[in-house]
Amino acid sequence: MTPLRFGVLGCADIAWRRMLPAMSADASMRLVAVASRDPARARLFAERFGAEAAVSYESLLARSDIDAVYVPLPVALHRVWVARSLGAGKHVLAEKALTARARQSVELYATAAEMGLVLRENVMFVHHSQHAAVQALVAQGVIGEMRSFSSTFVIPSRPAHDIRYQASLSGGALYDIAVYPIRAAMYHLGDQLCVVGAVLRLDRARGVVLSGSALLRTSTGVPAQLEFGMEHMYRSNYLLSGSDGCLALDLAFTPPADHRPLVRVERRDRVEEMALPPDDQVANAIRAFRTAIAAGDTAGELVDASISQARLIDELRTRAEVVSV
Repeated sequence: MTPLRFGVLGCADIAWRRMLPAMSADASMRLVAVASRDPARARLFAERFGAEAAVSYESLLARSDIDAVYVPLPVALHRVWVARSLGAGKHVLAEKALTARARQSVELYATAAEMGLVLRENVMFVHHSQHAAVQALVAQGVIGEMRSFSSTFVIPSRPAHDIRYQASLSGGALYDIAVYPIRAAMYHLGDQLCVVGAVLRLDRARGVVLSGSALLRTSTGVPAQLEFGMEHMYRSNYLLSGSDGCLALDLAFTPPADHRPLVRVERRDRVEEMALPPDDQVANAIRAFRTAIAAGDTAGELVDASISQARLIDELRTRAEVVSV
């Protein structure tokens, strides 16, 4: 199998910790070059992962020995650099959120499809097998008919220089963190959700959303209560409640590859815990991207879900009551 040759635009922390180690460990991938606004940082990444340090984003995109580009840049830069990557004839795997507005995501996906290129938003957790296992249990009727869904993804405050605190880069919890519980609700309730109401805590000095909560619903009135933020003790979970019981999953969104998920099912007469096998969602996400390229899959469920997710974030932002703190 000919390796998929990758270039990287931007030396973000997630690239260093998770994505580039996974790419380097996969024999079907080859990391060719890394570019950064900081040449020293590009050299550091290149040396660690056996790649070349490109002198600029433009020079990386001009290379003929790169098939696909990974874009872990701040959200505000995605629209420009994803478009330029597609214009250079490269497939693109971009960190979430793909853009700060749904219409921009729609435009980028349309451009990719017209050019016969694969564009994917890197929402890694949906590629972990634990969620399909939970979905199967619900389909088997272990909790009866679905009555409600709730999910929390919150993390501690970040260092003062973190890009999540920069409004000019579309920082804040809405784009970087709310994606997780929103996408989890879509995964288990379907993508025909609407926003009933929301509250956002806005840092008035920096102009970014620190945290929030939202209530969504399905067309049949099943509610989804979501919490997200970056001023909390770390929590990452969801709970599905049904007519006959409830099912809980902890460490739902960022489990390490060796983590053994534990699903807790509570019913009227008993409580049961089910251990699931460990899985590597990072490696799975990268393989799914390569598979889509091999199949020429420029559309599909992941593209539809990404657009629906972006529209829900737009709606949440529009309908929310904003409280400055």
